[in-house]
Amino acid sequence: MSSQLPSDFLWGTASSSYQIEGAANLDGRGVSIWDTFSRTPGKVVNGDTGDSACDHYHRYPEDIAIMKNLGVKAYRFSIAWPRLFPNGDEVREERGFAFYNKLIDALLAANIEPMVTLYHWDLPQKLEDAGGWANRATVDAFEKYAKACAEAFGDRINSWITLNEPWCVSWLGYSNGVHAPGKKDYKLAIAASHHTALAHAAGTRAIKSVQPEAHVGITVNMTNHNLENPEDKDLVELTALMDSNLNRWWIDALTTGKYPENILAYYGEALTSVLKSGDDELLKCQNEFLGVNYYSDSFIRSPRPEDKPFLDEGFLPFPQRADTSPPADLAGSLTGMGWVVTPKGLGKVLKRVHTSWPQFGYIMVTENGAAYDDIKEADGNINDLARTKYLSGHVESLYDAAAAGVPIKGYFAWSLLDNFEWAEGYGKRFGLVYVDYKTMERTPKMSAKRYKEIIANNGA
Repeated sequence: MSSQLPSDFLWGTASSSYQIEGAANLDGRGVSIWDTFSRTPGKVVNGDTGDSACDHYHRYPEDIAIMKNLGVKAYRFSIAWPRLFPNGDEVREERGFAFYNKLIDALLAANIEPMVTLYHWDLPQKLEDAGGWANRATVDAFEKYAKACAEAFGDRINSWITLNEPWCVSWLGYSNGVHAPGKKDYKLAIAASHHTALAHAAGTRAIKSVQPEAHVGITVNMTNHNLENPEDKDLVELTALMDSNLNRWWIDALTTGKYPENILAYYGEALTSVLKSGDDELLKCQNEFLGVNYYSDSFIRSPRPEDKPFLDEGFLPFPQRADTSPPADLAGSLTGMGWVVTPKGLGKVLKRVHTSWPQFGYIMVTENGAAYDDIKEADGNINDLARTKYLSGHVESLYDAAAAGVPIKGYFAWSLLDNFEWAEGYGKRFGLVYVDYKTMERTPKMSAKRYKEIIANNGA
């Protein structure tokens, strides 16, 4: 069977700076909110930090060689803001710029296209001390940072992602506090949601002021909400609010300059207090692509008396009760994160984006993967059959969406390496490549070998 994907389809892998680089205290790097958060007792499983991570800062040539062996066409990585500007101001750290120049040049020498994410959650702590993403001044700081990156690296970077999963930045960081900076105030989360949307547009304009032909997008985490009872009006209303909060907020903002009407009414003064005249024009920008991170569908079941209000959990400002546990018939198909394996959902999300927001010239699947409890066997192999099946199923779903006419240009497996999985520490492994955190030895898993076959056959 010949491939339905274009011959220049970008098969890639993805990572983020704090999760893999290590070298947290070297070469003038400043303190990030994740340094502070992970070093706070009780915030991360086992007290793990990203101080060493995968030591990619020193081992990037080895990691590039692994990618080259896999045959990947592109590598999505993030730049650590505190490496370039330790305090988030305009004072540069040239050793940070030098590191990313070496990384980019090494990727190009290996015929791997570098794709840069400017912000993958490691905000300089000094900016957080002044209010972080809940402070509008961070938008201006990000704009200057984006322009500096475009000036430094734009001669070799064609594709830019401004922010990764701003929903997680806003809601996990400022509402339920399970991510840095660990705050629990939904009003701060609403402010952060607005300011990250403004920052995306400002960053897009900053990059294009330096590099007019650059392709710029944002990466959002998306899901399909499946209702147990579509006749339950309360549940339908709740689901619509959740969809606006997660799936629509940033996309509607950049395409129309407005947020979904139902969420505007629901947030009320918490949102209007941070809006300024003219923001609708500032939110709008022209993007060539949308980055979509997809891991699993969501399931929303009819309210049960024993369910706690969302607000009690500090998660979302929706006081309606709902049960979001997986249906009984799918409970046996969970990843190590407790997420349901729903490969057809990826194609469904991609079709929705193309239908609902045709403004994007193309779509990139910027993350897709699964965590499992991988075990290195006596013979040295890691037979991660469940991840291999997850990967194959989701690639098939992507393939079906492409065959249906959805303009998908790339797929980036999450992740190249096992790494620091945020609040879960090192206990959750997402990598195609196993990392022994004591020796830093890298060992490709069964899933890596499967991905190599997928790439060689262009997904067919």
